[in-house]
Amino acid sequence: MLSLMLGIAGPLRAAGGSSSPTAGTPQAGSTEAPIEAGSFLIAPVRILGIPMFSVASPSPGSGARSSTDAVARARVIEGNLSLLYRPRRLCSPGEWLAVTFLRGFFLHDLQDACSDASLGLGGRPDALWIEALPQPDGEVLLQARLPGRDRNFPLLTVTAEDARLNGTTPEQLARQWASLLQRQLRFARRILTPAEIWGRWRRVALIQLLLAALLVGVLALWRRSRRLLARPKAGPPTRPGIRGDLQRALASAPSRLLIAAALAVLVSMAGVAAFAVPGQVPLALDLLLLPVSVLLKLTVVALVVALLRGLGRVLLSQWAAGTDHTEEHQARRDQRRQSLQLMNRRLIHLAAFAVLVFWVLADIPGVRALSASAVLASGALLGALAIVFQGLLRDFVAGLVVLVDDRYAIGDNVDLGGFSGEVVDLGVLSTELRASDQRVVTVPNSRCEPVVNHTKLCSGAELMLPLAPAGLDLPRALAVVRQEVAAFAADPAWEPLLLQQPQVRGVSEVTVDGVWLSVLLTTVAGRHGAAKRALLGRLVERLGREGLALASSSG
Repeated sequence: MLSLMLGIAGPLRAAGGSSSPTAGTPQAGSTEAPIEAGSFLIAPVRILGIPMFSVASPSPGSGARSSTDAVARARVIEGNLSLLYRPRRLCSPGEWLAVTFLRGFFLHDLQDACSDASLGLGGRPDALWIEALPQPDGEVLLQARLPGRDRNFPLLTVTAEDARLNGTTPEQLARQWASLLQRQLRFARRILTPAEIWGRWRRVALIQLLLAALLVGVLALWRRSRRLLARPKAGPPTRPGIRGDLQRALASAPSRLLIAAALAVLVSMAGVAAFAVPGQVPLALDLLLLPVSVLLKLTVVALVVALLRGLGRVLLSQWAAGTDHTEEHQARRDQRRQSLQLMNRRLIHLAAFAVLVFWVLADIPGVRALSASAVLASGALLGALAIVFQGLLRDFVAGLVVLVDDRYAIGDNVDLGGFSGEVVDLGVLSTELRASDQRVVTVPNSRCEPVVNHTKLCSGAELMLPLAPAGLDLPRALAVVRQEVAAFAADPAWEPLLLQQPQVRGVSEVTVDGVWLSVLLTTVAGRHGAAKRALLGRLVERLGREGLALASSSG
């Protein structure tokens, strides 16, 4: 394959770039701003996109005057040169059909004004000669001598600024440029012959078939790696942290490398296809080098992401390890650290993706040459997209506010947006809740108001015991409840989870059906449910042993 690539690039080593459709139209890159160097403005002159030499004009700050700047000169020169090696149609398809119709049926002697063949600029490549003609003002005119033309075709004028820039006289510089242009123009005329173009297409087609076979093989390996990655693995599960992240990254590395290789092959196919178009060698080489450039940028971005994630993990660990807080506040910080680490990782990945996309797009051929109007148009488009997706922006900002304001964190039991459940994921745009029936509810962050957090810093639960009013000995019932509550608080299995002694509040409500006793339970955050169920079961069992009946709705 390498030999085939060299076979394509070999005969094109002096060709490349974009074609200009009309004389005087700049080729790719010739519309860029000139390079300002001291007293000169410099712009390159290209033949089929390859810079041959540079023309100069006085810089605005030098005090010298010139009617034409370097960019305009390069544009005109490139258009003149392209007439000598690239055939072109000077009319639209409709105009060409009209001329052909008139010549075929009515005006047989009508000149074909739609073809540049009438200009007498074609012919054999070795029939082209470049001559230098000194001018009265000291400048030198370079012109092309072609068989069949009575007058030479003017190409460019070697000015005093060109000679000053190159450190020689206009006559010597004109001879150098004349020799260079004669060789390169003959070469360009030869490689644009039908035989050369057909040979280039055949070589490109063969390379494309080989690259397509390589792409199929890479995709097959990628599919196989995905199947192997999806299989359940024996052994202990991966632990969270740096070691766990490293293990997961190593496990998915083959699949990611294969998909990156597939993308690189696709870009290479596009670059090889550009070789088939006459004059597109610079574009083809840019496309072939693009995977290497993207790989380097991806490596840099990945290293920065790893550094930022590690730094964020260290800072959050230091923040959560503070010793100047109460036990419940310290537990809350440990709980919040998980949410902050998750959001930190997602924000870093989102920012890295945006930077990588912008960085890669900036180096795609043609993107860097966008005009200021195109940049303004893209800015207007981004503004319109921001208006269209303003709901997503509100969700994003609301997610940041939730984290900073500590409204809830992963593991909290909350009521928000009309839903209740445990927070299982706090995302950039939405929050996921797992309800008591194990359903997962996704609530947009901008709709998470009002928020009722049942487990922030601590958890609480109120137990309501309905006692039958008939024959109720209320003092005895309260004493039994207090004894059982005290026994529960002294139980080694539940004592570490209780932040304070459960409070027997007494009678909270009296109805026709029963007398309601209230017990307030305060536990460590998130443990109130299990403690409530355990204490309620013990109270019901104790009241049953003591002969204290519970109320019934049926009386």
